[in-house]
Amino acid sequence: MARFDHLTAGVLVDGGADQDLELPDGGTPLLRAVDTGSPTLVYAVLGKEPRLRLPEASRRELLDLARYWHETGVVEELRRRTGAAEPAVMRRVDDPEGDTIDEFSLGGRTVRDGHGAVLTHLEWAFDVFPPLDEVMARAVPHAQDGDSNWFAAAYYLGRRRGPRIWSGLASLRHHPDPLHRRFLAQVFWHRNLLATVDRAADVAQDVDFLASWAQEEPDGQVLAAVLDIYTGHGHPEQEAIGLRYIGHPDPSVRSEAVFCVGRERAARSDAAASALLGLVHDPEPEVRASVAQVFAQRFTPDKRLEPAVRDALLVLVRDETLWVRRRAAESLSDYDDRSAPVLDAFLALLDEEDKDLRLEAAWALARRDHPRTEEAYERVGPLDAFSEYDHRTSGIWHYRASNRSDQA
Repeated sequence: MARFDHLTAGVLVDGGADQDLELPDGGTPLLRAVDTGSPTLVYAVLGKEPRLRLPEASRRELLDLARYWHETGVVEELRRRTGAAEPAVMRRVDDPEGDTIDEFSLGGRTVRDGHGAVLTHLEWAFDVFPPLDEVMARAVPHAQDGDSNWFAAAYYLGRRRGPRIWSGLASLRHHPDPLHRRFLAQVFWHRNLLATVDRAADVAQDVDFLASWAQEEPDGQVLAAVLDIYTGHGHPEQEAIGLRYIGHPDPSVRSEAVFCVGRERAARSDAAASALLGLVHDPEPEVRASVAQVFAQRFTPDKRLEPAVRDALLVLVRDETLWVRRRAAESLSDYDDRSAPVLDAFLALLDEEDKDLRLEAAWALARRDHPRTEEAYERVGPLDAFSEYDHRTSGIWHYRASNRSDQA
């Protein structure tokens, strides 16, 4: 725990190490974990069924310690504990498998500023459900992307159900501060992710709420977040809302509006199709990438590639931005179009510096049984550079097997 090594700590706990063992100073390993301010470390050390395992006094002690750190502040408490007067050294921790959080070092001690998240996690583990405003207040000062305090508050509020929490969340839609509304959108993102088949009524209520909110939200960043959640569900107003924002000045809003109007080709109106084609030359790459993505085969009930869509993808597959070309190549590959312009586009991609684009082109040629498939895969380079689960690497073997069968 002194090294913030949550992976090893978790293995030790799973192997039987006692996180509740009383130490010479009267504390426990679990209390020390709370002291570190690392939400990931506390999660690893907390163990299974802590509400049943720990007596009420121990649960209260853990909650009180996390709340004390959170309310006092990391730097202030470090000064009190160490007596150091010099400025604290801060660094941002961004561990892909752990905390994303600020860390402070002072007087020979290092603590992470995650006690708000720790408190929220402990409350959930101990069946304590504080008011919405209290939990949200722990998140709002930590609005950086992916911050652990922000994540924990939104995640656990997203897990709560019932009329009381719903009423509180719904009222936040009209909060004057866009940051609070962005937090609300994050809560709904988790509600949507955590929804189950037995909560169909909750999902329907959420989607109606998001549709109404989307039509009134004035802030571009918040609106994009709302549309991102909303487009994951079918809704009668979805295309109309998408067309309303397809020309929005914020590119992140336009990008999400693309998914509103492009959800299903069978249900797409002429106005929606025209709007999508009009964004092929949008000045922002993220918008062009979204257009390329909605033209994928999964939005089409048959394998026919309409001439206008083919022309659009052929433009996008030559886009100046790499990840736009990637999305366009993936969508174009999904179809069974074997026309000369499409084949020429895939052959041209074999000259790309990006190995992923070369592999997509080789895969597309293999699917079309193109005679230059062997050459295409040679141009890709070593296939072990890709994930063993990447289906595209198998294209060369299917091509060879198919051609051996034909020759036999």
